[in-house]
Amino acid sequence: MTIKQIAVLGMPNTGKSTFFNRFTGANASIGNWPGMTVDLMMAKIKLGEEEAEVVDLPGIYDLRGFSEDEAVVRRFLESTPIHLVIIILNATQLDRQISLALQIKHLHLPSVLLLNMADEAPKFGVKIEPNRIAKHLGIPVLPISAKYGDGYDQAVKAIAQTLQQQQEAVTAGSLAQCSACDSKIASEMSSLLEDAVYTPEQVEENLTTRLDRILLHPVFGLPLFFAAMFLMFQIVYALGTPVQKFMGDTLDWFKGVALEPVLGGLPAFLKGFLIDGLYTGMGTVAAFIPVILLFFFCMAIVEDSGYLSRSAFLMDAFMERLGLDGRSFVMSLMGFGCNVPAIMGTRVMRSPGLRMLSMLVIPFSLCSARLNVFIFMTTALFSPHIAPVVLFSLYLFSFVAAILTAFLFRGRYPNKEPLVLELPPYRFPTIKQMWLRAWGEIRHFLKWSNRFIIFGVVAIWLLNNLPFGVPIASSQTLSGMIGQATQPLLAPIGINAQLAVALIFGFIAKEIVLGGLAVIYGKSQGADLMGTIAHQIDWVQAYSFMLFTLLYVPCLSTVAVLKSESKSWKFAVISVVWSIGLAWVASFIFYQSARALGF
Repeated sequence: MTIKQIAVLGMPNTGKSTFFNRFTGANASIGNWPGMTVDLMMAKIKLGEEEAEVVDLPGIYDLRGFSEDEAVVRRFLESTPIHLVIIILNATQLDRQISLALQIKHLHLPSVLLLNMADEAPKFGVKIEPNRIAKHLGIPVLPISAKYGDGYDQAVKAIAQTLQQQQEAVTAGSLAQCSACDSKIASEMSSLLEDAVYTPEQVEENLTTRLDRILLHPVFGLPLFFAAMFLMFQIVYALGTPVQKFMGDTLDWFKGVALEPVLGGLPAFLKGFLIDGLYTGMGTVAAFIPVILLFFFCMAIVEDSGYLSRSAFLMDAFMERLGLDGRSFVMSLMGFGCNVPAIMGTRVMRSPGLRMLSMLVIPFSLCSARLNVFIFMTTALFSPHIAPVVLFSLYLFSFVAAILTAFLFRGRYPNKEPLVLELPPYRFPTIKQMWLRAWGEIRHFLKWSNRFIIFGVVAIWLLNNLPFGVPIASSQTLSGMIGQATQPLLAPIGINAQLAVALIFGFIAKEIVLGGLAVIYGKSQGADLMGTIAHQIDWVQAYSFMLFTLLYVPCLSTVAVLKSESKSWKFAVISVVWSIGLAWVASFIFYQSARALGF
C-alpha cells in the first residue's frame, strides 16, 4: 500500500503544532513563539483505508521569506512529492494571513484550509464565511478549534476525502512563480477579504488589553515577570521535593527487596557493577524525573498562555543594546528545557550575526540536566526555605553570563535586523496541552540522557574500581589519579577530586554528573548520598561547584549542534573555550571572596 504524504503548513501562533498533536497523537512543541517547531516533525497515521505520513513544517509568514525556516519550507515543497497540504491559519487574523493560502493555491498543490481558533473570532468582532472563502480558493475550508476539538471531526473527514481523491503526489517545483504572481495574489486577497471576512477597525477592550496594561508596564513589567519566575521555582520545590523523595525511597526499596537478593550470588565485581554502578547511577537521575515534569508543566503555562512572547517584548530594548533582540531572550528561556532545540530555534533569525551571537549565549541557559544536579545539591546543603532562593540565583547567574557574553562579542557578530513581534491573546492552556508539553520534555530528556548515562556511570564505576587490589574510590584508583591531577586547577575554586571526576564526565552529558556522584561516593540515591556529600563539602564549595557546572562546557550534543548550525568548528571551539574560562573565573571570584569574608 502506498503511504501518502501530508504536509502541515501555517504561520507562527496559529496552533499548527496543537493541531498536529491532536491529529497524530505525537508530541510536537506547542508554544506562542515563532520557530518553536524547527525540525520536521513526522508521524504516520491511518485515515480510513489510507495510510499517510504527516510532516509538521516550521511556522513561516511567507513562502518568499529569507529566514532559515522559510528556506526549509521552500526546499521541502520544491523537492518533496506530496499528496495534500493542510494549511492552518488563525481565524482572528485572516486579513494578515490569507496570503499564505493564496500562495499555495498558485502553486497548484492539493490543499485543505483549516481556520483555527474559530471560537475566538467572535470575541474580536471577526465574522467569517468559510463557504465563500472556499469558493475563492477552490479548496475545502473548515473552521476548527485545535485546542478544544470544535469542528475537528468534520476537518478530519474533509482531509480524508481530499486525500482519497489525490492519487498522485505533486511537487511544487520552483517557488519563483510566487513572486511572479504578487500583483494577482494582492488583488485576489482584497476581493476575498471584502467578500468573506469582516474585521472591525477597532477592537474593543478585552481581558488581553487589560492584562497587558499591567504586565507590559514599562516600569513594573520586568519585575512582575521575574517575580512570576521566582514563584514558579517555589512551587516546583514545594511540590516536587516530596515527590522526588518518594521516588528515591521507592528505588531504594526495589534495590533492597529485589535486586540485591536476586544478584547476591554473582561475583562481587559483577554485582557491584550492576547494582552500585548501573542501577545506582541511573536511579539517581530517574528519581528527579517528577521534578522535571513539574517544572515543565509550569513552563507550559508560561509559554502557551502567551506570556513568553510578552517577555520578549519587555526585554527587547535591553537586548538590543547587547546586539540581540527579544527572540534571543526567548530562545534562551527555551534552553531551560534543552540547549539543543533552542539553538536550532535561531533559524528564524535572518541576520547571520544575530544567529551566531544568540547561539553563543544560549548554552548558558540552565537546562533540565543541570537542573537535576542543582536540585540535588541545594536539597543536600541548604534548608527548604533557602534552597529555592539559591536555585533562582543560579538562573539569574545564567542570565548575567549570557548578558556579559553578548556584550563582549557583539562587535564580532553585528546585527541590524529589526524585531517584528506578534503578541497573541492570553489563553490558558488545557490540562492536555500542559501534559503533552511536559511529557514531551521528559521524553526528550530520557532520549538524550539514555545515550550517555549508561556509558558515563559505567565508565566512572570502572575508574573507581580499577586497578584491582586497591581500595574502591581511593586516590590509588584511576578516578582518584584523575581527580588528583586536576587539583592544581580546581582546588582554588573549592572543587575536590571526587567532584572533579563528575565534572569531567559531565562534558559528555550533564545527566552523568549526578549519577556519577552516586557511583563515586558508593551511595544510593536519596538521603545517604546527600548526607555523605554534605559531610565532605560545605555550602561555599557546593555553590562554587554548581556555578562551575552552570557555566562550563555545554554537553557534547550542544557542541555538535553549535558546529552544525554555525557550519564552523572555529565557532564551536570559541564557545567551549569561552565557557570554560568564564566558569573558572566566576567560581574563583565567588569561592575566594566567600572564604575571605570568613564563610
